[in-house]
Amino acid sequence: MSYLQQNQERFLNELLDWLRIPSVSADPKFHGDVLRAAEYLKTRLEEAGLENVELCATAGYPIVYGEKLVDPNLPTVLVYGHYDVQPADPYELWDSPPFEPVVKDGNIYARGACDDKGQVYMHVKALEMMSQQGPLPCNVKVMVEGEEEVGSNNLGTFVRQNKDKLKADVILISDTGILSNEQPSIEVGLRGLSYHEVEVTGPNRDLHSGLYGGAVPNPINVLCKMIASLHDENNHITIPGFYDQVAVLSEEERAELNRVPHSDDEFKQSIGLKDTYGEAGYTTVERIGIRPTLDVNGIWGGYTGEGAKTVIASKAHAKISMRLVPHQTSAEITQLFQRHFESIAPSGVTVVVKPHHGGEPVVTPTDSVAYQAAAKALETSFGKKPIPTRGGGSIPIVAMFKTELGLDTVLLGFGLDSDAIHSPNEHYGLFNFFKGIETIPLFYQNYAAGMKQ
Repeated sequence: MSYLQQNQERFLNELLDWLRIPSVSADPKFHGDVLRAAEYLKTRLEEAGLENVELCATAGYPIVYGEKLVDPNLPTVLVYGHYDVQPADPYELWDSPPFEPVVKDGNIYARGACDDKGQVYMHVKALEMMSQQGPLPCNVKVMVEGEEEVGSNNLGTFVRQNKDKLKADVILISDTGILSNEQPSIEVGLRGLSYHEVEVTGPNRDLHSGLYGGAVPNPINVLCKMIASLHDENNHITIPGFYDQVAVLSEEERAELNRVPHSDDEFKQSIGLKDTYGEAGYTTVERIGIRPTLDVNGIWGGYTGEGAKTVIASKAHAKISMRLVPHQTSAEITQLFQRHFESIAPSGVTVVVKPHHGGEPVVTPTDSVAYQAAAKALETSFGKKPIPTRGGGSIPIVAMFKTELGLDTVLLGFGLDSDAIHSPNEHYGLFNFFKGIETIPLFYQNYAAGMKQ
Protein backbone atom coordinates (compact mmCIF):
# COMPACT_ATOMS: atom_id res chain seq x y z
CA MET A 1 0.00 0.00 0.00
CA SER A 2 1.34 3.43 -0.92
CA TYR A 3 2.16 6.14 1.63
CA LEU A 4 -0.80 8.17 0.37
CA GLN A 5 -3.22 5.27 0.81
CA GLN A 6 -1.86 4.51 4.28
CA ASN A 7 -2.29 8.11 5.43
CA GLN A 8 -5.41 9.32 3.64
CA GLU A 9 -7.52 9.51 6.79
CA ARG A 10 -4.86 11.45 8.69
CA PHE A 11 -4.29 13.85 5.80
CA LEU A 12 -8.00 14.55 5.62
CA ASN A 13 -8.43 15.01 9.37
CA GLU A 14 -5.56 17.47 9.50
CA LEU A 15 -7.15 19.51 6.72
CA LEU A 16 -10.49 19.46 8.54
CA ASP A 17 -8.79 20.79 11.67
CA TRP A 18 -7.30 23.64 9.63
CA LEU A 19 -10.67 24.42 8.06
CA ARG A 20 -12.19 24.75 11.55
CA ILE A 21 -10.08 27.87 12.08
CA PRO A 22 -12.05 30.85 10.64
CA SER A 23 -9.14 32.71 9.05
CA VAL A 24 -11.22 35.53 7.53
CA SER A 25 -8.72 38.28 6.76
CA ALA A 26 -11.37 40.84 5.76
CA ASP A 27 -13.02 40.98 9.19
CA PRO A 28 -10.99 42.26 12.18
CA LYS A 29 -13.02 40.15 14.61
CA PHE A 30 -11.24 37.08 13.19
CA HIS A 31 -7.76 38.55 13.74
CA GLY A 32 -6.74 35.93 16.31
CA ASP A 33 -8.10 33.12 14.17
CA VAL A 34 -6.05 34.19 11.15
CA LEU A 35 -2.93 34.08 13.32
CA ARG A 36 -3.94 30.62 14.61
CA ALA A 37 -4.29 29.39 11.03
CA ALA A 38 -0.76 30.60 10.29
CA GLU A 39 0.62 28.83 13.36
CA TYR A 40 -1.20 25.63 12.39
CA LEU A 41 0.38 25.68 8.93
CA LYS A 42 3.83 26.39 10.37
CA THR A 43 3.58 23.28 12.54
CA ARG A 44 2.39 21.09 9.67
CA LEU A 45 5.23 22.28 7.40
CA GLU A 46 7.76 21.39 10.09
CA GLU A 47 6.20 17.96 10.44
CA ALA A 48 6.36 17.52 6.66
CA GLY A 49 10.15 17.86 6.80
CA LEU A 50 10.68 21.47 5.78
CA GLU A 51 13.45 23.47 7.42
CA ASN A 52 13.83 27.09 8.51
CA VAL A 53 10.07 27.31 8.89
CA GLU A 54 9.03 30.70 10.23
CA LEU A 55 6.27 33.26 10.46
CA CYS A 56 7.55 36.30 8.60
CA ALA A 57 6.06 39.50 9.97
CA THR A 58 4.46 42.02 7.62
CA ALA A 59 2.44 45.18 8.21
CA GLY A 60 -0.58 42.86 8.18
CA TYR A 61 -0.83 39.12 8.67
CA PRO A 62 2.35 36.99 8.66
CA ILE A 63 3.68 35.01 5.75
CA VAL A 64 4.43 31.37 6.51
CA TYR A 65 7.76 30.39 4.96
CA GLY A 66 9.68 27.13 4.87
CA GLU A 67 12.25 25.45 2.65
CA LYS A 68 13.99 22.22 1.83
CA LEU A 69 17.26 22.85 -0.01
CA VAL A 70 18.76 19.52 -0.98
CA ASP A 71 21.34 20.43 -3.64
CA PRO A 72 22.42 23.82 -5.06
CA ASN A 73 22.78 22.16 -8.47
CA LEU A 74 19.09 21.22 -8.58
CA PRO A 75 16.33 23.60 -9.73
CA THR A 76 14.28 25.40 -7.09
CA VAL A 77 10.49 25.55 -7.01
CA LEU A 78 8.76 28.30 -5.03
CA VAL A 79 5.27 27.22 -3.93
CA TYR A 80 2.79 30.02 -3.23
CA GLY A 81 -0.63 29.86 -1.61
CA HIS A 82 -2.83 31.61 0.95
CA TYR A 83 -4.30 30.56 4.28
CA ASP A 84 -6.89 33.33 4.60
CA VAL A 85 -10.45 32.76 3.41
CA GLN A 86 -13.43 34.76 2.22
CA PRO A 87 -16.11 35.88 4.68
CA ALA A 88 -18.77 33.19 5.03
CA ASP A 89 -21.74 35.58 4.95
CA PRO A 90 -24.63 34.99 4.46
CA TYR A 91 -24.43 32.22 7.05
CA GLU A 92 -28.11 31.33 6.71
CA LEU A 93 -27.54 30.08 3.15
CA TRP A 94 -25.11 27.38 4.27
CA ASP A 95 -26.48 23.86 4.66
CA SER A 96 -23.95 23.31 7.45
CA PRO A 97 -21.88 25.81 9.48
CA PRO A 98 -19.03 27.12 7.28
CA PHE A 99 -16.33 26.50 9.89
CA GLU A 100 -17.59 23.10 11.00
CA PRO A 101 -16.43 21.04 8.01
CA VAL A 102 -18.66 18.22 6.84
CA VAL A 103 -17.66 15.38 4.50
CA LYS A 104 -20.58 14.13 2.44
CA ASP A 105 -21.21 12.90 -1.09
CA GLY A 106 -17.46 12.79 -1.72
CA ASN A 107 -16.92 16.47 -0.87
CA ILE A 108 -15.54 18.54 1.99
CA TYR A 109 -17.98 21.35 2.80
CA ALA A 110 -16.38 24.34 4.54
CA ARG A 111 -15.22 27.86 3.84
CA GLY A 112 -11.71 27.59 2.40
CA ALA A 113 -12.10 23.92 1.45
CA CYS A 114 -11.06 24.68 -2.12
CA ASP A 115 -9.94 28.30 -1.92
CA ASP A 116 -7.24 27.86 -0.85
CA LYS A 117 -6.64 25.77 2.26
CA GLY A 118 -7.49 22.47 0.62
CA GLN A 119 -5.22 23.14 -2.31
CA VAL A 120 -2.36 24.47 -0.17
CA TYR A 121 -2.59 21.40 2.03
CA MET A 122 -2.12 19.15 -1.01
CA HIS A 123 1.37 20.62 -1.30
CA VAL A 124 2.13 20.13 2.39
CA LYS A 125 1.18 16.47 2.24
CA ALA A 126 2.86 15.93 -1.14
CA LEU A 127 6.10 17.25 0.32
CA GLU A 128 5.70 15.00 3.37
CA MET A 129 5.11 12.01 1.12
CA MET A 130 8.13 12.83 -1.06
CA SER A 131 10.37 13.27 2.00
CA GLN A 132 9.40 9.78 3.19
CA GLN A 133 10.50 8.31 -0.14
CA GLY A 134 14.00 9.81 -0.25
CA PRO A 135 15.71 13.08 -1.21
CA LEU A 136 13.51 15.59 -3.02
CA PRO A 137 14.16 15.88 -6.78
CA CYS A 138 14.17 19.70 -6.50
CA ASN A 139 14.87 22.34 -3.93
CA VAL A 140 11.58 23.61 -2.54
CA LYS A 141 10.56 26.89 -0.95
CA VAL A 142 7.04 27.46 0.37
CA MET A 143 5.48 30.88 0.92
CA VAL A 144 1.87 31.08 2.11
CA GLU A 145 0.31 34.45 2.88
CA GLY A 146 -2.69 35.51 4.92
CA GLU A 147 -4.01 38.46 2.93
CA GLU A 148 -4.82 37.19 -0.56
CA GLU A 149 -8.54 37.66 -0.08
CA VAL A 150 -8.02 41.34 0.78
CA GLY A 151 -5.61 42.20 -2.02
CA SER A 152 -2.18 40.92 -0.87
CA ASN A 153 -1.26 44.46 0.10
CA ASN A 154 1.90 43.48 1.99
CA LEU A 155 3.12 40.62 -0.20
CA GLY A 156 4.80 42.86 -2.76
CA THR A 157 6.85 44.58 -0.06
CA PHE A 158 7.87 41.23 1.40
CA VAL A 159 8.92 39.91 -2.00
CA ARG A 160 10.94 43.03 -2.83
CA GLN A 161 12.71 42.87 0.53
CA ASN A 162 13.46 39.14 0.32
CA LYS A 163 14.53 38.49 -3.26
CA ASP A 164 17.52 36.41 -2.23
CA LYS A 165 15.42 34.35 0.16
CA LEU A 166 12.85 33.72 -2.57
CA LYS A 167 15.30 33.04 -5.39
CA ALA A 168 13.93 30.18 -7.48
CA ASP A 169 13.45 28.91 -11.03
CA VAL A 170 9.67 28.77 -11.20
CA ILE A 171 6.55 29.53 -9.14
CA LEU A 172 4.03 26.74 -8.49
CA ILE A 173 0.49 27.69 -7.45
CA SER A 174 -2.62 25.60 -6.82
CA ASP A 175 -5.38 28.20 -6.57
CA THR A 176 -7.15 27.43 -9.83
CA GLY A 177 -9.06 24.48 -11.26
CA ILE A 178 -9.53 21.86 -13.93
CA LEU A 179 -12.28 21.45 -16.49
CA SER A 180 -13.59 18.28 -14.86
CA ASN A 181 -12.46 15.18 -13.02
CA GLU A 182 -12.43 13.40 -16.37
CA GLN A 183 -10.63 16.15 -18.34
CA PRO A 184 -7.66 17.87 -16.66
CA SER A 185 -6.55 21.31 -17.73
CA ILE A 186 -3.99 23.97 -16.87
CA GLU A 187 -4.88 27.64 -16.76
CA VAL A 188 -2.45 29.67 -18.84
CA GLY A 189 -4.19 33.02 -18.58
CA LEU A 190 -5.81 35.01 -15.77
CA ARG A 191 -7.75 38.23 -15.84
CA GLY A 192 -6.67 41.27 -13.87
CA LEU A 193 -8.81 43.26 -11.44
CA SER A 194 -9.85 46.80 -10.64
CA TYR A 195 -12.08 47.01 -7.55
CA HIS A 196 -13.90 50.05 -6.18
CA GLU A 197 -16.39 51.18 -3.58
CA VAL A 198 -18.66 54.08 -4.54
CA GLU A 199 -20.78 56.35 -2.37
CA VAL A 200 -23.58 58.64 -3.54
CA THR A 201 -24.74 61.31 -1.07
CA GLY A 202 -27.88 63.39 -1.47
CA PRO A 203 -29.66 65.20 1.39
CA ASN A 204 -27.90 65.79 4.70
CA ARG A 205 -30.13 63.25 6.47
CA ASP A 206 -32.66 60.52 5.73
CA LEU A 207 -35.93 62.12 4.64
CA HIS A 208 -39.64 61.23 4.86
CA SER A 209 -40.50 59.93 1.38
CA GLY A 210 -43.96 61.48 1.50
CA LEU A 211 -42.83 64.96 2.49
CA TYR A 212 -39.82 65.08 0.17
CA GLY A 213 -40.33 62.37 -2.48
CA GLY A 214 -40.34 63.72 -6.02
CA ALA A 215 -38.60 66.94 -5.06
CA VAL A 216 -35.11 65.76 -4.07
CA PRO A 217 -32.61 63.34 -5.63
CA ASN A 218 -32.87 59.88 -4.10
CA PRO A 219 -29.29 58.57 -3.82
CA ILE A 220 -30.40 54.96 -4.27
CA ASN A 221 -32.36 55.78 -7.44
CA VAL A 222 -29.44 57.82 -8.73
CA LEU A 223 -26.92 55.08 -8.00
CA CYS A 224 -29.06 52.48 -9.78
CA LYS A 225 -29.31 54.70 -12.87
CA MET A 226 -25.58 55.36 -12.86
CA ILE A 227 -24.79 51.67 -12.59
CA ALA A 228 -27.29 50.76 -15.31
CA SER A 229 -25.62 53.23 -17.66
CA LEU A 230 -22.28 51.41 -17.40
CA HIS A 231 -23.46 48.83 -20.00
CA ASP A 232 -25.21 49.41 -23.32
CA GLU A 233 -27.85 47.21 -24.94
CA ASN A 234 -25.14 44.78 -26.12
CA ASN A 235 -23.62 44.54 -22.62
CA HIS A 236 -20.67 46.53 -23.85
CA ILE A 237 -19.02 48.61 -21.11
CA THR A 238 -19.61 52.32 -21.79
CA ILE A 239 -16.61 53.81 -19.96
CA PRO A 240 -14.71 55.91 -22.55
CA GLY A 241 -11.35 54.32 -23.38
CA PHE A 242 -12.13 51.11 -21.52
CA TYR A 243 -11.41 48.85 -24.51
CA ASP A 244 -8.53 50.83 -26.00
CA GLN A 245 -5.82 48.42 -24.80
CA VAL A 246 -7.78 45.15 -24.93
CA ALA A 247 -5.86 42.43 -26.79
CA VAL A 248 -7.92 41.20 -29.72
CA LEU A 249 -7.46 37.53 -30.52
CA SER A 250 -7.41 36.27 -34.07
CA GLU A 251 -10.21 34.05 -35.38
CA GLU A 252 -7.80 31.12 -35.20
CA GLU A 253 -6.99 31.85 -31.55
CA ARG A 254 -10.68 32.18 -30.72
CA ALA A 255 -11.44 28.89 -32.46
CA GLU A 256 -8.70 27.16 -30.48
CA LEU A 257 -10.04 28.61 -27.22
CA ASN A 258 -13.54 27.32 -28.02
CA ARG A 259 -12.27 23.77 -28.53
CA VAL A 260 -12.42 23.18 -24.77
CA PRO A 261 -15.25 20.86 -23.74
CA HIS A 262 -18.13 23.15 -22.81
CA SER A 263 -21.89 22.87 -22.83
CA ASP A 264 -24.00 25.98 -22.36
CA ASP A 265 -26.90 23.78 -21.32
CA GLU A 266 -24.89 22.15 -18.55
CA PHE A 267 -23.46 25.53 -17.58
CA LYS A 268 -26.94 27.01 -17.20
CA GLN A 269 -28.28 24.00 -15.36
CA SER A 270 -25.40 23.98 -12.86
CA ILE A 271 -26.28 27.48 -11.63
CA GLY A 272 -30.03 27.41 -12.17
CA LEU A 273 -30.31 29.80 -15.12
CA LYS A 274 -32.61 29.74 -18.14
CA ASP A 275 -30.11 31.53 -20.37
CA THR A 276 -26.59 32.89 -20.47
CA TYR A 277 -25.90 36.62 -20.45
CA GLY A 278 -22.98 38.76 -21.55
CA GLU A 279 -21.24 40.79 -24.19
CA ALA A 280 -22.79 40.30 -27.62
CA GLY A 281 -20.69 38.52 -30.23
CA TYR A 282 -18.79 36.24 -27.85
CA THR A 283 -19.28 32.70 -26.56
CA THR A 284 -19.53 31.84 -22.87
CA VAL A 285 -15.96 30.53 -22.89
CA GLU A 286 -14.73 33.78 -24.46
CA ARG A 287 -16.73 36.00 -22.13
CA ILE A 288 -15.13 34.30 -19.14
CA GLY A 289 -11.59 33.99 -20.46
CA ILE A 290 -10.65 36.75 -22.89
CA ARG A 291 -13.12 39.63 -22.44
CA PRO A 292 -13.15 42.28 -19.69
CA THR A 293 -16.18 42.66 -17.45
CA LEU A 294 -17.81 45.06 -15.00
CA ASP A 295 -19.96 43.73 -12.17
CA VAL A 296 -21.67 45.09 -9.08
CA ASN A 297 -20.55 42.94 -6.15
CA GLY A 298 -22.70 44.60 -3.51
CA ILE A 299 -25.21 47.45 -3.19
CA TRP A 300 -26.88 48.94 -0.14
CA GLY A 301 -28.59 51.98 1.33
CA GLY A 302 -31.75 53.07 3.10
CA TYR A 303 -33.86 50.79 5.25
CA THR A 304 -33.45 47.04 4.78
CA GLY A 305 -34.87 45.72 8.05
CA GLU A 306 -38.15 43.98 8.71
CA GLY A 307 -41.38 45.76 7.78
CA ALA A 308 -41.64 49.19 6.19
CA LYS A 309 -39.88 52.47 6.77
CA THR A 310 -40.66 55.10 4.14
CA VAL A 311 -37.43 57.04 3.89
CA ILE A 312 -35.28 58.57 1.20
CA ALA A 313 -31.79 57.59 2.28
CA SER A 314 -29.07 60.17 2.61
CA LYS A 315 -26.50 57.80 1.13
CA ALA A 316 -26.24 54.82 -1.19
CA HIS A 317 -23.23 52.54 -1.69
CA ALA A 318 -21.98 49.90 -4.08
CA LYS A 319 -18.91 47.75 -4.62
CA ILE A 320 -17.95 47.42 -8.28
CA SER A 321 -15.24 45.28 -9.82
CA MET A 322 -13.83 45.01 -13.31
CA ARG A 323 -11.98 41.96 -14.62
CA LEU A 324 -9.24 42.96 -17.02
CA VAL A 325 -7.51 41.25 -19.94
CA PRO A 326 -4.17 41.79 -21.67
CA HIS A 327 -3.09 44.59 -22.24
CA GLN A 328 -5.23 46.55 -19.81
CA THR A 329 -3.66 47.77 -16.57
CA SER A 330 -5.40 48.18 -13.24
CA ALA A 331 -4.00 51.70 -12.77
CA GLU A 332 -5.38 52.96 -16.09
CA ILE A 333 -8.78 51.30 -15.67
CA THR A 334 -9.07 52.61 -12.11
CA GLN A 335 -8.49 56.14 -13.39
CA LEU A 336 -10.91 55.74 -16.29
CA PHE A 337 -13.64 54.34 -14.04
CA GLN A 338 -13.26 57.03 -11.39
CA ARG A 339 -13.31 59.84 -13.92
CA HIS A 340 -16.33 58.45 -15.76
CA PHE A 341 -18.39 57.55 -12.70
CA GLU A 342 -17.94 61.00 -11.22
CA SER A 343 -18.80 62.62 -14.55
CA ILE A 344 -22.18 60.89 -14.93
CA ALA A 345 -23.49 61.96 -11.51
CA PRO A 346 -26.38 64.46 -11.59
CA SER A 347 -25.74 67.84 -9.98
CA GLY A 348 -27.92 67.16 -6.92
CA VAL A 349 -25.65 64.48 -5.43
CA THR A 350 -22.03 64.05 -4.42
CA VAL A 351 -20.11 60.99 -5.57
CA VAL A 352 -17.01 59.52 -3.94
CA VAL A 353 -15.10 56.67 -5.64
CA LYS A 354 -12.75 54.76 -3.36
CA PRO A 355 -10.40 52.39 -5.20
CA HIS A 356 -9.60 49.15 -3.40
CA HIS A 357 -7.14 46.51 -4.60
CA GLY A 358 -6.25 45.71 -8.17
CA GLY A 359 -4.12 43.32 -10.17
CA GLU A 360 -2.75 42.77 -13.63
CA PRO A 361 -3.84 40.23 -16.25
CA VAL A 362 -1.31 37.59 -17.19
CA VAL A 363 -0.66 34.91 -19.79
CA THR A 364 1.87 32.20 -18.93
CA PRO A 365 3.98 30.28 -21.48
CA THR A 366 3.03 26.78 -22.59
CA ASP A 367 6.42 25.91 -24.09
CA SER A 368 8.42 26.06 -20.86
CA VAL A 369 9.99 23.09 -19.07
CA ALA A 370 7.75 23.79 -16.07
CA TYR A 371 4.52 23.81 -18.06
CA GLN A 372 5.47 20.61 -19.85
CA ALA A 373 6.35 19.02 -16.49
CA ALA A 374 2.90 19.89 -15.15
CA ALA A 375 1.17 18.67 -18.31
CA LYS A 376 3.00 15.35 -18.18
CA ALA A 377 2.19 14.96 -14.47
CA LEU A 378 -1.52 15.48 -15.10
CA GLU A 379 -1.47 13.12 -18.05
CA THR A 380 0.11 10.44 -15.86
CA SER A 381 -2.31 10.82 -12.95
CA PHE A 382 -5.50 11.37 -14.97
CA GLY A 383 -4.65 9.23 -17.99
CA LYS A 384 -5.51 12.08 -20.34
CA LYS A 385 -3.60 15.08 -21.71
CA PRO A 386 -4.54 18.39 -20.06
CA ILE A 387 -6.00 21.24 -22.10
CA PRO A 388 -4.61 24.77 -21.70
CA THR A 389 -7.38 27.19 -20.70
CA ARG A 390 -7.88 30.87 -19.89
CA GLY A 391 -9.23 31.46 -16.39
CA GLY A 392 -11.77 34.14 -15.58
CA GLY A 393 -10.48 34.83 -12.09
CA SER A 394 -7.60 36.96 -10.89
CA ILE A 395 -4.43 36.09 -9.00
CA PRO A 396 -2.71 39.50 -9.00
CA ILE A 397 0.52 38.20 -7.52
CA VAL A 398 1.32 36.17 -10.68
CA ALA A 399 2.17 39.35 -12.56
CA MET A 400 4.00 40.70 -9.51
CA PHE A 401 6.17 37.57 -9.30
CA LYS A 402 7.15 38.06 -12.94
CA THR A 403 8.02 41.72 -12.38
CA GLU A 404 9.85 41.38 -9.06
CA LEU A 405 11.42 37.90 -9.30
CA GLY A 406 11.50 37.41 -13.07
CA LEU A 407 9.71 34.08 -12.68
CA ASP A 408 6.89 32.49 -14.62
CA THR A 409 4.15 30.63 -12.79
CA VAL A 410 2.59 27.22 -13.34
CA LEU A 411 -1.06 27.15 -12.23
CA LEU A 412 -1.50 23.53 -11.18
CA GLY A 413 -4.98 23.73 -9.67
CA PHE A 414 -7.45 20.93 -8.96
CA GLY A 415 -10.69 22.76 -8.13
CA LEU A 416 -13.91 22.69 -10.14
CA ASP A 417 -16.15 25.56 -11.21
CA SER A 418 -18.92 23.89 -9.22
CA ASP A 419 -16.99 24.10 -5.94
CA ALA A 420 -18.83 27.31 -4.97
CA ILE A 421 -15.75 29.25 -3.90
CA HIS A 422 -16.66 32.67 -2.42
CA SER A 423 -20.23 31.35 -2.08
CA PRO A 424 -22.28 29.51 0.55
CA ASN A 425 -21.63 25.76 0.66
CA GLU A 426 -18.10 25.98 -0.73
CA HIS A 427 -16.74 22.48 -1.12
CA TYR A 428 -13.79 20.50 -2.45
CA GLY A 429 -13.84 16.95 -3.74
CA LEU A 430 -12.01 14.22 -1.90
CA PHE A 431 -11.02 12.95 -5.34
CA ASN A 432 -9.47 16.31 -6.17
CA PHE A 433 -7.67 16.66 -2.83
CA PHE A 434 -6.03 13.26 -3.05
CA LYS A 435 -5.44 13.53 -6.81
CA GLY A 436 -3.50 16.71 -6.14
CA ILE A 437 -1.30 14.99 -3.57
CA GLU A 438 -0.70 12.21 -6.10
CA THR A 439 0.11 14.57 -8.98
CA ILE A 440 2.34 17.19 -7.35
CA PRO A 441 5.31 14.84 -6.78
CA LEU A 442 5.14 13.89 -10.46
CA PHE A 443 5.56 17.56 -11.36
CA TYR A 444 8.77 17.78 -9.31
CA GLN A 445 10.17 14.63 -10.89
CA ASN A 446 9.34 15.81 -14.40
CA TYR A 447 10.64 19.31 -13.77
CA ALA A 448 13.96 18.09 -12.39
CA ALA A 449 14.40 15.75 -15.34
CA GLY A 450 13.49 18.46 -17.83
CA MET A 451 15.91 20.97 -16.36
CA LYS A 452 18.77 18.48 -16.76
CA GLN A 453 18.28 18.29 -20.52
